[in-house]
Amino acid sequence: MIRNLSRRNFLRVALASAAAPLVIPANVLGLGDRPAPSNRLVFGSIGVGGRGSGNTRTLVGFSEVQVVAVCDVREDRRAAMKAYVDKHYGNSSCAAVNDFRQITRRDDIDAVIIGTPDHWHVPIAVDAMRHGKDVFCEKPETLTIREGQQLIEVVRRTGRVYSGGSQRVWGDYNWFHRMVRGGAIGEVKEVWVNVGGPSRPSNLPEEPVMPGLDWEMWLGPAPWVPFNEKLLYFRTWRDYSGGGMTDWGAHTFGGALFACNLHMTGPVEIHPPDGKDYPYLTYIFANGIRIYHGGATGRLRFRGTKAEISDADAKRIVAPKIFIPNYKGGGTLLGDFLHCVRTRQRPFRHVETVHRTASFCHLGNIAYWLNRPLKWDPLKEQFIGDDEANRWLSRPARAPWQFV
Repeated sequence: MIRNLSRRNFLRVALASAAAPLVIPANVLGLGDRPAPSNRLVFGSIGVGGRGSGNTRTLVGFSEVQVVAVCDVREDRRAAMKAYVDKHYGNSSCAAVNDFRQITRRDDIDAVIIGTPDHWHVPIAVDAMRHGKDVFCEKPETLTIREGQQLIEVVRRTGRVYSGGSQRVWGDYNWFHRMVRGGAIGEVKEVWVNVGGPSRPSNLPEEPVMPGLDWEMWLGPAPWVPFNEKLLYFRTWRDYSGGGMTDWGAHTFGGALFACNLHMTGPVEIHPPDGKDYPYLTYIFANGIRIYHGGATGRLRFRGTKAEISDADAKRIVAPKIFIPNYKGGGTLLGDFLHCVRTRQRPFRHVETVHRTASFCHLGNIAYWLNRPLKWDPLKEQFIGDDEANRWLSRPARAPWQFV
């Protein structure tokens, strides 16, 4: 047809086309529900099973976001998430990759969301920030105390926006925050927190590797062990997680610390339960407040000089109407992060806060594992006069994954 188009016919068609109104979809101009492509935040999602899947599905619901790549070491999970993202956008352009570096090192991606097993959180976050990406990372944000210290160093050095994913600190516990910070219970003396216990070592028999799983990449910086399907439930095992102490601890200890305004410091003593003076694992702060692992009614219980409160009281007591700085932007933790990516403000669950909360949980685990009292310097962030305990502050990473 083009070969047969004469110069006269070409001019006729061109003039007719010029006279016709130019129709451009409103979303291309940013006039519809979605901003123009040049105004969207371009995301990659790393780890898209479980919570990572939920976060990614939530993320694509924000009109200012475009998810362009997903990563998982399980073929079935990355394929399912690619299909979901493609269906949402009505195209087939979402990349599905096995290696997170294919996302963290893409120049066209602004930010990443991390939902991997816990032992991968900091290495991926560090690599992403060193390559110019902002980071939203699921809780527990670190595997060790030293990881948290190095995470802070990288955030400060790169100037990236980093938000932890411990959404329940405000979402579930803001009634406690208003009661405690509003003075309804007087001066806080004791807090009881119900979460799971520490993780444990594994010594499982070898099984055939699950089809479609890159086991070497799943292990990453953790010690090499043969595959066993039970290891995929990673929060049970010490090489990959701190267990319930760091899992729900990130939320609930985080809520207790924020309510007491202790979220930027640490305890000075940690006592494991001894059946006598310390029926529960006990944290003691310099101001005298004690936080216990166990003994709550529900998730949390506070005792102050005026009153004692627990979860059930939220149904019958109206908390004081005071303003406590929390989420910016869209009213959710992810909305807070997106707002801060655009404005370069500090998110609610900023890096120093999530490090202190995770450290609190790690300190409890170390006391459980060593089964003896520990003294802690919250300024220097090291145990006092205890070389054995200080060796638990970090762990060696398997080559070539020594990002931190």
